[in-house]
Amino acid sequence: MDNTRGTLLEVVVKSSRVLVVAVACWCLTAALAVADHHLPAQAALPKAFVDGTGPGWRTLGEVDFVNVNCDEDTWTWKDGALHCTGQPVGVMRSKKPLTNFELVVEWNHRRAAGNSGVFVWTTKESLDRIKPGQLPQGMEVQMLDHGYATNHEKRTGSKAEWFTTNGDVFGANGSRFKPFAPVSPDGSRSFPSKNLTHGTGQWNHYYVRCVNGEVRLWVNGEEVSGGSDCEPRTGYLAMESEGSPIDFRHLRIRELP
Repeated sequence: MDNTRGTLLEVVVKSSRVLVVAVACWCLTAALAVADHHLPAQAALPKAFVDGTGPGWRTLGEVDFVNVNCDEDTWTWKDGALHCTGQPVGVMRSKKPLTNFELVVEWNHRRAAGNSGVFVWTTKESLDRIKPGQLPQGMEVQMLDHGYATNHEKRTGSKAEWFTTNGDVFGANGSRFKPFAPVSPDGSRSFPSKNLTHGTGQWNHYYVRCVNGEVRLWVNGEEVSGGSDCEPRTGYLAMESEGSPIDFRHLRIRELP
């Protein structure tokens, strides 16, 4: 009887120890789950969303631009927003040249397969000589609707390999640079590292940083493309009209030393 009681006592003690360990593990797991659930969203997915507010930032409006080679009604301002008909192909430029600066702009294609963009460091020489239907020399930060790639595929029977619709950066009409990876097959464009742009009828947010010959693009809060050793690295800001209606808003700039 004594041996039986001793055995039973040992079993009870061991079982109690196992139960205590199991309960402790469960409590730790539950605590970690609760802690993770209450983590701030920014900690889980850090972003660098720049809204163009704060010291040094100012709004760009009608008084800051001049038409270059578009019709009188190609560009219209209303309630702080800018509308472009897309006709003819051409640009309007900033009144003053810029070297180091940050730019914020939101854009929204009003028709599927729309094409537009913003030129930075656009040369005066190219602006002086271009005719209606032409675009200047500068670094282009492209704004393409996803339907542009769809139309290309239907027209050619092959997928687009030399461009994307999520924020390409490239040198236009003679401008040169070293594109950040990933790079287009011919090495001329910096392709976006993520596909973040929204489709037709939806607003997209671009933050563009141009400093010391380097241009970087953030799309909807995340950096995706850019390049260094840009030539030229000073010039005008130019808004692009390229065949399709597009709206812009919250156009703001901060000039840097």
